[in-house]
Amino acid sequence: MTGFAQRLAAPAPGWTVEADVIVVGSGIAGLTAALELRHRVNRVLLVTKGGLSSGNTLWAQGGIAAALDPEDTPDEHLEDTLVAGAGLCSPEAVRALVTEGPERVRKLVDRGANFDKQADGSITLTREGGHHRDRIAHAGGDATGAEISRALVARLEAVRQDPRVEIIEHAMVVDLLTAAPDADGNPGPVCGVTLHVIGEGTRDGVGAALAKAVVMATGGIGQVYSSSTNPSSATGDGVAAALRAGATIADMEFVQFHPTVLWQGTSATGQLPLISEAVRGEGAYLLNSSGERFMVGRHELAELAPRDVVSRNIVRMMEEEGTDNVFLDCRHLGGTFLRERFPTIWERLEERGIDMATDLIPVAPAQHFHSGGVLTDLHGRSTLRGLYAVGEAACSGVHGANRLASNSLLEGLVFGTRACADAAEMIEAGALTCEDPVDRPMPVSLIPATMRVRIQQIAHRGAGPFRDAATLAVALEKLAGARALFQTDSEPATMPQVAEWETSNVLTCASLIAEAAMVREESRGGHQRTDFPETDDARFQVRLASSLDPDGKLRLVKAPIELG
Repeated sequence: MTGFAQRLAAPAPGWTVEADVIVVGSGIAGLTAALELRHRVNRVLLVTKGGLSSGNTLWAQGGIAAALDPEDTPDEHLEDTLVAGAGLCSPEAVRALVTEGPERVRKLVDRGANFDKQADGSITLTREGGHHRDRIAHAGGDATGAEISRALVARLEAVRQDPRVEIIEHAMVVDLLTAAPDADGNPGPVCGVTLHVIGEGTRDGVGAALAKAVVMATGGIGQVYSSSTNPSSATGDGVAAALRAGATIADMEFVQFHPTVLWQGTSATGQLPLISEAVRGEGAYLLNSSGERFMVGRHELAELAPRDVVSRNIVRMMEEEGTDNVFLDCRHLGGTFLRERFPTIWERLEERGIDMATDLIPVAPAQHFHSGGVLTDLHGRSTLRGLYAVGEAACSGVHGANRLASNSLLEGLVFGTRACADAAEMIEAGALTCEDPVDRPMPVSLIPATMRVRIQQIAHRGAGPFRDAATLAVALEKLAGARALFQTDSEPATMPQVAEWETSNVLTCASLIAEAAMVREESRGGHQRTDFPETDDARFQVRLASSLDPDGKLRLVKAPIELG
């Protein structure tokens, strides 16, 4: 089996900066982490690949789930989350999420987030798939992520002159820096990052940022697939860099495909418009080409079943009818209500000649969320000392095999806060210190950007909504071939730059997804094997954990759901 490179080809760092903690990413998890750390350590560095307000959170429509209603309870939220996770959630992680969640949302309000409210001033709560209570708080109707991002960015901008905080925008982290391995060859602790800054002056090109801890909050892996609701920046950078550094990665096979993404034809690629689950939460129906509701009778919650259930049934309906899409019908909800409740979606559809009040909306599943990532404990710690991961880049155990709707923003809040508290305590106690980075062994890798579309096609065909051994075997062979072709012990022929580093990360994540999907011979949540349609608790009520041995070979083992 072709191995994995342990670092990417890149120029030697031309400058150096130091901090106590480096936070990578500016979505809800990264922004929360930076704001929390500002009060806990002497110096925090926030690095983001785009502008400060360009994180994945910006695109979240539906809302944030929390037991805020007096009649709701964290235990009920926990139960709904465990059911959606199909037996692979960490109950302890979920309990932390649902019990701390309401207070974290209230702190978000204190930081300036304006949620939609009722006449009495209380936050308006609605329902989404898999929830048995109205517990979804939203802002601007369907612009929750944009409002949360605005509030947190404004709070950080207000302290930009604070000498304890540095923000580097338009900077891509290329690799994690690690100290010397131990006597047994195990990876050394993380002690910083190399990053490439697109800019002018002393902070441009490749530099080294040194720190006692690194918090990865880099978001998802959406660009592994041909079509996704994720922004173009979602190239799995944090997961791939963590693997190369020696961290353990888990649950990569669980990829959530959102049921209702606007269908724009077979040639549509890139980031596709999402039709929020909240539209179904307000009463919209799914119809087949004959105009019939097909989810009724297939699940007790019909259109509000967990996302993996709805997506599977849409795909099956399309196969039965030989069509490329189904339809979302919200005409009975009325134009006035739809325009006020979903102004962003209304505008995006109107731009494409679709009137929500009078037209059926063509939809089909597309990649939306990833339940896997860097394996972490209840404090966001990875298996590498000094490395934390939060949000979608992490496998915290909250989502199991399938994320419950609107739990992702809450995860970023809760575990972003937990990770920063732990890192600050570890630094104060002297358990995390500054260490000198060392070079990791050859070979290096750099995948040409021209390979991106090909990799996406391989991933979608082999490890898309439905998988089987034959298609996965083809995908694995092709992905391994691409890795082998572009690994080298010398300088690569391709010029190192952002597009190539991103494509290298896309290939790594596609390979991890396919490897885990081949091993998990069952169907569960976001992983569906047509050749193993049943769930097999006896063999697979475990995590599939991936890591590299000292030679760069992939080790994939079964790990307990609760970390010891």
